[in-house]
Amino acid sequence: MTGTRIAALGHYQPAKVLTNADLTALVDTSDEWITSRVGIRTRHVAGPDEPVDEMAAHAGAKALAAAGLNPADVDLVLVATSTAIDRSPNTAARVAARLGMASPATLDLNVVCAGFTHALATADHAVRAGSATRALVIGADKMTEITDWTDRTTCVLVGDGAGAAVVEAAPEAGIGPVLWGSVPEMGHAVRIEGTPPRFAQEGQTVYRWATTQLPPIARKVCERAGVTPEELAAVVLHQANLRIIEPVAQKIGAVNAVIARDVTESGNTSAASIPMALSKLVERGEVDSGAPALLFGFGGNLSYAGQVVRVP
Repeated sequence: MTGTRIAALGHYQPAKVLTNADLTALVDTSDEWITSRVGIRTRHVAGPDEPVDEMAAHAGAKALAAAGLNPADVDLVLVATSTAIDRSPNTAARVAARLGMASPATLDLNVVCAGFTHALATADHAVRAGSATRALVIGADKMTEITDWTDRTTCVLVGDGAGAAVVEAAPEAGIGPVLWGSVPEMGHAVRIEGTPPRFAQEGQTVYRWATTQLPPIARKVCERAGVTPEELAAVVLHQANLRIIEPVAQKIGAVNAVIARDVTESGNTSAASIPMALSKLVERGEVDSGAPALLFGFGGNLSYAGQVVRVP
């Protein structure tokens, strides 16, 4: 085996849906104000008895079932999250326990909105290096738990959920080389700080950075994978804001690709957004198996990571 692939995907969202109309009872806002600025219509909200690891386990179980695997077939669990409240046991260990796994390595990664693509790259490296045979990679966040519901600039953005991928060895590379980095001196632009922790961001700073700096980086991701933007069948960017997703996708030049716009119904779910959006595209049959898709996470810490993958 010389490469890895995504064998299957899964996703989970809480049952409760919060609409823009619902938000007007909480803050001074309107459906027109929200949709015109961020493109979001609804978001899913987890209850107090629905922690991050439970959502992650639901998504992971769905991905394992889609791959025809048992929990015992996985020896590495990676969970990308920035909203787990407890430090130990970590979220990955709790997911492994919920799924009844035997003795996997369990790691959490906190790269906020770019967490899943960082975790996917880490799993790819681990399997290709021989330190793992099969990995369960999950992005899961409960953003509504760290939100100031009196701040109309941030509370309209967030939602909760989880997405998962099974990564295994393959004869050819189904997960392309990662291109990752950050802008450490601008880490103040997106923050989850304080006790209790609260999400805050400098929206205009993030918008300008994302729409001007990220398209050439994303094109370089394609170059590393040996794929032109025109050959992409799908582009799945971090689902931050439709007003960021659409111009960035256009500047990448993926003229033949399906552009994931799950943000409109799910809001910004941080590390969950990319695997959840990709899982839905596959579930709806909007992208063919084996087709190239660009995954590109960005945001918190002003970090980014992207790779081209073959759709399972």
